[in-house]
Amino acid sequence: MKISRSTGYALVAVGYIAQNYKDGAVLAARISKEYNIPLEYLLKILQQLVRANVLRSKRGPRGGFFLSRTADNITLLEVIEAVDGPLMSHLHLAELTDNAAFSQKMENVCRNAIEEVREIYGRAKLSTMLGE
Repeated sequence: MKISRSTGYALVAVGYIAQNYKDGAVLAARISKEYNIPLEYLLKILQQLVRANVLRSKRGPRGGFFLSRTADNITLLEVIEAVDGPLMSHLHLAELTDNAAFSQKMENVCRNAIEEVREIYGRAKLSTMLGE
């Protein structure tokens, strides 16, 4: 399993927003500058998080980004899947090998591993990452 750079930026941005939004909306430019993330790239990632209902955005002079819910109601799985799509296995080993027993067992192991990873990320609340 590989977590993309985009997802890494999303995790950092959501963490930063969670720590700083009590002072008002957090500007993407602030996150970009703080962590040296290209602004246009970050804006695209933040919009994906808005579409996934992880963040809210507000336009205008007092605009920026907020969490859409409390940090204890946002999981790392939501952030990851908002950017990279659902964690799932795309293996078709059984199909490729005409349902050979070994390939079915390999697929089961891979499917179980992904389910465990999904459970771990699904239990990982943003609030825990912030020490709340």
